[in-house]
Amino acid sequence: MKRVLLTGMSGTGKSAVVRALAARGYKAIDTDDGWCQALADGRQIWREEAIGELLATEDADVLFVAGCEENQVQFHAQFDHIVLLSAPLETLVERLANRASNPFGKAPEELRRVLDDVETVEPLLRRVADHEVRTTVPLNEVVNTVLRLVDA
Repeated sequence: MKRVLLTGMSGTGKSAVVRALAARGYKAIDTDDGWCQALADGRQIWREEAIGELLATEDADVLFVAGCEENQVQFHAQFDHIVLLSAPLETLVERLANRASNPFGKAPEELRRVLDDVETVEPLLRRVADHEVRTTVPLNEVVNTVLRLVDA
């Protein structure tokens, strides 16, 4: 089974890409949906045992896992591809303000955290990513690009 991590900052479209991949019949998991545990400071991390079991399960040709948590680095070696989804800062801010599916990023302190993460975390993700896909094009194009890059 090929394992693909879709990572990136809040507002880059990870959840939308996962939904589109699932609609095309791929096994695609958004780790925001029950795969994380909340920390006291408001951040979240992957539930390591659950993610480990997910990655060890061989029940699809390709597994797409979307998320961006501090402890994901422990699992990087288990992915065949790491794809960084990215967008300009202005796009992220607009998407966070307007999205209805997830309230994160609307509160000023959450938005500040996202902006800080773009400066400090995104460069780290860029260094470990095998591919980077800008999500400013239509969703269908983003998904087609991801599929082409990981040969799925």
